[in-house]
Amino acid sequence: MKQFYTLLAAVLLLSACKQKTEKQEATQVKPAPDFVVAFGSCNMSQEPNLFWDDIVAQQPDVWIWGGDIVYADTDDVERLKAIYAMQDTVAGYAELKKEVPVIGTWDDHDFGVNDGGADFAIKAESQQVFLDFMDVPADSERRNQEGVYASHEYELPSGKVKIIVLDTRYFRSDLIKSDDAQRRYEPTMDSTATILGAKQWQWLENELNQSEADFNLIMSSIQVLSGEHGFETWGNFPLEVKKLESLIAQSGAKGVVLLSGDRHISEFSKTDIVGLSYPLIDFTSSGLTHSYSSFSGEPNQHRVGEVVSDKSYGIINLYIQDKAAEFKMMGDNGEVLQELKQRY
Repeated sequence: MKQFYTLLAAVLLLSACKQKTEKQEATQVKPAPDFVVAFGSCNMSQEPNLFWDDIVAQQPDVWIWGGDIVYADTDDVERLKAIYAMQDTVAGYAELKKEVPVIGTWDDHDFGVNDGGADFAIKAESQQVFLDFMDVPADSERRNQEGVYASHEYELPSGKVKIIVLDTRYFRSDLIKSDDAQRRYEPTMDSTATILGAKQWQWLENELNQSEADFNLIMSSIQVLSGEHGFETWGNFPLEVKKLESLIAQSGAKGVVLLSGDRHISEFSKTDIVGLSYPLIDFTSSGLTHSYSSFSGEPNQHRVGEVVSDKSYGIINLYIQDKAAEFKMMGDNGEVLQELKQRY
């Protein structure tokens, strides 16, 4: 009988240990990301934005404006200033600015003209208004350069993150209008046509070639990889797309990711590039206050998953030691609408 009780005690002890181990495994907390990026585009200050409190709750290390911060569409500088000022009065955005560093770029509607480019008459004045809104110091070099492009580096205990914001407006060549009723623009093979302009291209090459970051995020206001839909896209300048892809592959920069906005939809695009050891992802997040809710489909040979036509913002969780990234399209109250994971 004594042996029986001894055996029973041993069985109960083993069972308790097993249950404890299973409980510990079930409640094991996933390691926190080393760096969290939140970003979005297409925001009307006069429309409700449901996401500011959700974004703050994500505790991002930075917020990136992906363009169309406001909808101004004006060549009146004073009106442009007033519309930006209206955005600063939005309580949720003001709270985010207290908690999170804000960087970013513009797109056409905050630039000042729909689908606008290099020939916009007040682009220099518009640039200064944009820099004022972004709280760029008066003595910053960005005040003297043409274009709002910039680079931001973040030093972490585990490594480095670089965020490059491009200007796809200031230098962009004219678009070719399409005769096809299903398309707005047609691609051009003109070798002199450009999106970034010579100076910005040289700057971008230096930023990537000299980067020591573990991840390099490139914010382009317009989509890079989705180029078949006939609206604004890098695809309207195929030679510029090839130039960008070659630059990324040849630079040796680690963990390059493309971010974009503009389209009032969100989607993941992914492609393999010769010379790049990982797939290139273009994470489109748009829009914050209004979206293409009647979206019924469009071609994109690089799409991964489904198009999200609900209002949303983007979250990127970076894990430096694991060389991994999590991309999430976020809805209201922390809802994950779609996600993608990638190792680098």
